[in-house]
Amino acid sequence: MKFNITKYFYSALFMFLTLLTACGGGGGGGGTAVPATYSVGGTLTGLSAGNSITLTDNGTDNLIVAASGVSQAFTFATKLANGAAYKLTLSATTPTAQPCTSTYGAGTVNAANVTSLNVICGLPGGLSTFTATGPMAKAHYFHTATLLPNGRVLVSDLAGAELYDPSTGTWAATGSMVTARNFHTATLLPNGKVLVSGGTDTLGAVLASAELYDPATGLWTATGSLSAARYAHTVTLLPSGRVLVSGGVDSSGGASLASAELYDPASGKWTATGALATARVFHTATLLPSGRVLVSGGLGPIAVSGGGANLSGTALASAELYDPATGLWTATVALATARDFHTATLLPSGRVLVSGGWSAAGVLASAELYDPVTGTWSATSAMVTARDSHTATLLPNGKVLVSGGIDSLGTTLASVELYDPATGLWTATGAMTTARYAHTATLLPNGKLLVSGGVGALSTQLASAELYF
Repeated sequence: MKFNITKYFYSALFMFLTLLTACGGGGGGGGTAVPATYSVGGTLTGLSAGNSITLTDNGTDNLIVAASGVSQAFTFATKLANGAAYKLTLSATTPTAQPCTSTYGAGTVNAANVTSLNVICGLPGGLSTFTATGPMAKAHYFHTATLLPNGRVLVSDLAGAELYDPSTGTWAATGSMVTARNFHTATLLPNGKVLVSGGTDTLGAVLASAELYDPATGLWTATGSLSAARYAHTVTLLPSGRVLVSGGVDSSGGASLASAELYDPASGKWTATGALATARVFHTATLLPSGRVLVSGGLGPIAVSGGGANLSGTALASAELYDPATGLWTATVALATARDFHTATLLPSGRVLVSGGWSAAGVLASAELYDPVTGTWSATSAMVTARDSHTATLLPNGKVLVSGGIDSLGTTLASVELYDPATGLWTATGAMTTARYAHTATLLPNGKLLVSGGVGALSTQLASAELYF
């Protein structure tokens, strides 16, 4: 075979020049490749209308962003090379002082555009402050509040159903439930619909019916009924997408239940699963990282008085674990203190914080931690104020916010406190504008906490709502 060196030379030269041009060489460039550059930006939420804030990236690229009333994306003008570090800093808001914080505000460009910077602005009153937001059309108490995929919050009970829009701070009516109810449960399903089950109707009858709310249409439709009518039960969305219901008060309104059942969204039907070892009501149920469900405390055998208006019974210390793989409950170590009307919060560490509630000794300030690895409870510091019928919410910073409730004197509380898992201590924070219990607390996508309804001082039914940041 004859080798043509001239042809090879010009072919190789052409390929070299083509590669050099593609890499930015030639023209006096010395053959050095121009590094790829990437944009840095994120999302701003919560800035009050009329306010503006200056965002600074790397101390050189300033971006003044004015509030648009909704979440808005931002991108700095100067692009950064791969491997470059960035750091977001915030100026004071103008013309109204408003606290703003950032998450994921520092990092290194890693061969992709950066879109994860989040700037969340709080209320003009300052951090750790409650400020009133738009009131509901009707008073709601012992209701449910469900955060929908679109960021709005669905509230439902005997008074009907309403939607809260965080972008406007207002409530709007939505479709009416097939059966108005209280003391029910509401669960956001993986398909975006909301499952409501059980409860009591306007006449106080205990319900077995269940229904679905579709955010796309704003309408409710009936779905399969529970095997057993119940109220004041717990509900847990399992990793499989099925819904576990446990315990509650039975159809007579005078006995607590040990039965449990599963809802299958695919078929719309309920099927029985293993029963609790102990019948209980006003207990808590917490989905653990392992996929098992921890049930703790509650009232055991109950008695009814006052024409069915009052329930009494013995507070339970026992706790049980449900295994979805077997459908069975097994006992775990009991709480140190029997309690009902308490709260249970899954912490980022995987442990469960139980706080407050009621026992034979009265309203509790004590709190305990459950460790799923060891299956044991350990004491943590007591709350600043004893309370039951309160709310507990895990905040984005990993702390738990407890709000309202009833104290040992029967007083409705406006006080609020924070639990820090890092120190195991509780500290008071800004109080609510209105004392309340039997209310709801919903963490919004913008990092604020929406508190709505409940029962206030002198047993006043509340339509008010407020925001915490």
